[in-house]
Amino acid sequence: MGEWSVEFLRGVLDAAPEGIVVCESGDTDQPVIYANAAFQHLTGYSSDELIGQDLRRLQGSDREQEGRTRLREAITRAQSCRALMRNYRKDGTQFWNEVVIQPMRGGDGSVTHIVGFHRDVGERAPRADLRRAPGLPSWLREDRLSGLHSRAYFEELLLHDWQIGVREAQPLTLMMFDIDELGSYNDTYGRPAGDACIRRVAGIIGASFKRGADLVARWEGGCIVALVRNGDVAAVPEFANSVARKVLGQHIHHPRASRQKFVSVSIGAVSLNPTAERSMEQLIQAATRALQRAKQGGEERVAIAQGEEIS
Repeated sequence: MGEWSVEFLRGVLDAAPEGIVVCESGDTDQPVIYANAAFQHLTGYSSDELIGQDLRRLQGSDREQEGRTRLREAITRAQSCRALMRNYRKDGTQFWNEVVIQPMRGGDGSVTHIVGFHRDVGERAPRADLRRAPGLPSWLREDRLSGLHSRAYFEELLLHDWQIGVREAQPLTLMMFDIDELGSYNDTYGRPAGDACIRRVAGIIGASFKRGADLVARWEGGCIVALVRNGDVAAVPEFANSVARKVLGQHIHHPRASRQKFVSVSIGAVSLNPTAERSMEQLIQAATRALQRAKQGGEERVAIAQGEEIS
């Protein structure tokens, strides 16, 4: 086989399904000398806008990232590296970019170019990877009482998933689990016992969500929230009821409870497709309204938002 032409190799790179960028080494800015079609589509920038420029524009003002530090250190040491970055397209929308860089060496062994491979993993990235990506400081991401995620961290990732939902037309399901009559439980046994009850119930609920993409957090008081992306919407009522039965089945004694004298939970849930016309707050408000309706019910303590509750 004869040697491949430059045109042929360029055609191969442009046909690649993931973004590929070649940057010059030896310059503090590592300017781009080539960006394939997939990278242009991923970022929204044309080849003319990228050539001769560095890639810091993809981070916008979001510079304090662990991934950025790792990439910079790897470039300094002339090493390959993989990192997860929050990047921003030309239109300002955020995406999670998995970046792999590979130094290319000349005949004398010195690094002449750096090749970067880029792909949007926001919809497929496991939560474990997103947890490692800096946003909130680590000590603010965990709710110390329940051991679940904090409300602030939950809202950060909910915003991330909402943006993906708008772009990809993917449904989101939000569930709110609230411990019934927690106030009278605290009055009976004291606040430390109430906190222990929250921890126990939170553990039961958290263990019910087994997918890596699911997110569970303590919202406030005895209210636990869970976010499910791309879930089976039709299965939500039965799943919610199964979690309620698990909590009730623990037989956590509550002498002042109106339901079998054991701790129970009420559940409000909503499933919808994010759109540019809707806001993330509508998802939260719909689940809250459904929860309020569930708590006013009798034995059936699960309510799915519908009609005017989703508006």
